[in-house]
Amino acid sequence: MIRHIVLFRLAADDDAQRRDDAQGMAERLEALQMQIPGIQSIRVDRDLGLIDGHWDVALVSEHDDNAALEAYQVHPAHKEAGEFVTSVISDRAVVDYSL
Repeated sequence: MIRHIVLFRLAADDDAQRRDDAQGMAERLEALQMQIPGIQSIRVDRDLGLIDGHWDVALVSEHDDNAALEAYQVHPAHKEAGEFVTSVISDRAVVDYSL
């Protein structure tokens, strides 16, 4: 099994917009579990905002294997969700590792 972790920095300065953007990301990305085979779990959460410098949003997903992760990354539903994500973030960091 592969764990895929992505951290995002939101682009908006306004807290209400940041909240809406994070919610939009979660709705779109979490829905992928029902659309793309090979995803064991996927969760998107916003940072508590208690410490300056933390990333704003985290995605943690688990995939059957590396082939399933690669299929997820090129799947049209993921690409569509990614268009929204790209429109609301300023930066991201990614880590993948085997469980």
